[in-house]
Amino acid sequence: MAPYIGTAASRVDGRAKVTGEAKYAGEFNVPGLVHGYVVESTIAKGRIARMDTGDALRLAGVIDVLTHQHRPHLADNDDAYKDEAAPEKGSPYRPLYDDRILFSGQPVALVLAEDWETARVAASLVRVEYENEPHVTDLHAERGKAFALDRPEKPRGNAAKAFAAAAVRHEAEYFVPTEYHNPMELFASTAIWDGGKLTVHDKTQGVQNVQKYLRGVFDMQPDEVRVISSYMGGGFGAGLRPQYQVVLAVLGAQALKRPVRVMLTRAQMYALGYRPATIERLAIGANAGGTLEAMTHEAIAVTSQFEEFARNDTGWADLLYKSPNSKYEHKLVKLDVPTSCDMRAPGAATGVYALECAMDELAIALKTDPVQFRLQCYSDRDQSSGLPYTSKQLRECYRQGEEAFGWDKRNPEPRSMRDGNELVGWGMATGVWEALQMPASVRIVVTANGHAEVATAASDIGTGTYTIMAQVTANMLGLPIDNVSVKLGDSTLPQCPLEGGSWIAASVCNAIANTARAVRGDLLEMAKGIKDSPLAGTDVGEVALVDGKIVSKRDASRAIPIASAMQHGNADRIEREEANHFPEDKAHARNVHSAIFAEVKVDEELGVIRVTRVVDAVAAGRVLNLKTAHSQVMGGVVWGIGMALHEEALFDHRFGRVMNANIAEYHVPINADVHDIKVIFVDEPDETINPLGIKGLGEIGIVGVAAAIANAIHHATGKRVRDLPITLDKVIQFE
Repeated sequence: MAPYIGTAASRVDGRAKVTGEAKYAGEFNVPGLVHGYVVESTIAKGRIARMDTGDALRLAGVIDVLTHQHRPHLADNDDAYKDEAAPEKGSPYRPLYDDRILFSGQPVALVLAEDWETARVAASLVRVEYENEPHVTDLHAERGKAFALDRPEKPRGNAAKAFAAAAVRHEAEYFVPTEYHNPMELFASTAIWDGGKLTVHDKTQGVQNVQKYLRGVFDMQPDEVRVISSYMGGGFGAGLRPQYQVVLAVLGAQALKRPVRVMLTRAQMYALGYRPATIERLAIGANAGGTLEAMTHEAIAVTSQFEEFARNDTGWADLLYKSPNSKYEHKLVKLDVPTSCDMRAPGAATGVYALECAMDELAIALKTDPVQFRLQCYSDRDQSSGLPYTSKQLRECYRQGEEAFGWDKRNPEPRSMRDGNELVGWGMATGVWEALQMPASVRIVVTANGHAEVATAASDIGTGTYTIMAQVTANMLGLPIDNVSVKLGDSTLPQCPLEGGSWIAASVCNAIANTARAVRGDLLEMAKGIKDSPLAGTDVGEVALVDGKIVSKRDASRAIPIASAMQHGNADRIEREEANHFPEDKAHARNVHSAIFAEVKVDEELGVIRVTRVVDAVAAGRVLNLKTAHSQVMGGVVWGIGMALHEEALFDHRFGRVMNANIAEYHVPINADVHDIKVIFVDEPDETINPLGIKGLGEIGIVGVAAAIANAIHHATGKRVRDLPITLDKVIQFE
């Protein structure tokens, strides 16, 4: 049987998705289902002075209107509302808890009706009067109030002194606006009573996280609530924390003792988490020989007034470049907005954008090719810890990327390359992300008919978790992939962490390997019990499961069919549950890397920018599935195009409100914006990081893409735009 790991296997859940068999959180219809619609605050800060629900309640079909004064009991302490992805500092938001307004769009009431349309109309009839208080939502206006976080990145040398003495210097600020996840599937929760217990179908990236959260908020026992998320139409980090609609759905179900669904509208999702607007300041200096002498990176990012959310924006240079002097600082500004949250490659997407633009600007000042400059500064060790990497094939990423792109044909002078009336620009950047792995457990059940079921509480947020679990299980058990079924997204299944940070593949698949080994051991013991067994005296490490047989690795003729072994052992099924085992490794740094090359064409008269080519060469350890991996990186590149050219939440600071809370006016790339994207997977064997050599691919695809495009735009036009998105009005007057 040919191996499945490393092939371009099609998604095992693909048919269910394209035929509509796959059900999402807002699609579970049960008898007596009640529909909830959220009433939102129209102010950004203050208190509810008075609420009149009379007109709404008089509307035919309306059952009830829940408010902070009229609802089932909620927990009254912060610990009950903490979840696995919550910031360490602050008080988590409590939906419908009291009369305080913390941000515009905050839910203030939930209308419950027999159908969604009635609930929506009734919500418009709820009258709310507020005591308005002064609010702040402008990062630039409040940056003077920024406070520094205590971060682990320690300074090296004296960066300020080295920068002042550097032969060539570059200092600038870069800006990334607030960005929203905008997954295709709307956030929804369906809470269903089942024999006095509650089953909640929720859009989430962590069913066990939501289950634990609901237990805390509603003071429920572990067996009183079950959370299921079999499929998810995109998360990108928005589903790491429980969103408020799951609390409202359970509140409604408790109040009415009926099943309740709450589905947010697209506009309402703009009152959830987001990638925080960030000001990035870099001061970097090089010597006359073209290597770095000083690296200073400061970030000022948005958080809410009630929690301190932050990710690492400023330490990425240490993972890429040698510099004897460095200083990093991350600051926060508290605004009257919801708490910011993780969004694909949090910290890296923003911080590396600024870093790689600054590196490009310094390379130009040095009159050095951008790739060559990076190679001159290349580091084989994490500069902050001094540790070598488990593997780092970034040099090969540069080589293969520039060869595929044709980088050697680049004229370095800005505005020197043309295609008709369009200016052509070529830019590049480096990408880097963490190679994380978390504790996880997997259960495998093998039956005598040659079928296996593999189960864990992981979520598949569209990345292909169903498929890689099936591939690895089939490989480890020597079964056809069609003989493997996968169960996930259920809080009652074996423990698994949140699906985020690119750690699920490494975490779950290594747990599968351990569990399969335990199954193999059980089968071997049964096989060895057969009279005159050809496997007598062999150890579990000396056999493999191949084509439905237990086979000696030393002599393939020594084999016993799995069915025969189970029959002899009088077993119709073998069930084992095991966890992964990642010994603590303090001797290595663990990261994934990439090199991105981008071509843009800019209309000289209109300033319209097209990203016509992108080559992304990625070194990320062992690739489990070439098809889903390619899809992951390509999707990241498309998002990088959106980050560079399109995405921006626009605020009216008079009201503290997002004004383009829809995907018509909040621009994202569409088919016409996406042209040729080539993904290269650089071979990177890594026997140190984990037994299967897996690193993860979910985040790395976006990191560095916006910088490569920004650098290409400068090469095309001669104009350096440092605040994203780079729109035609910012480039139309070329320098």
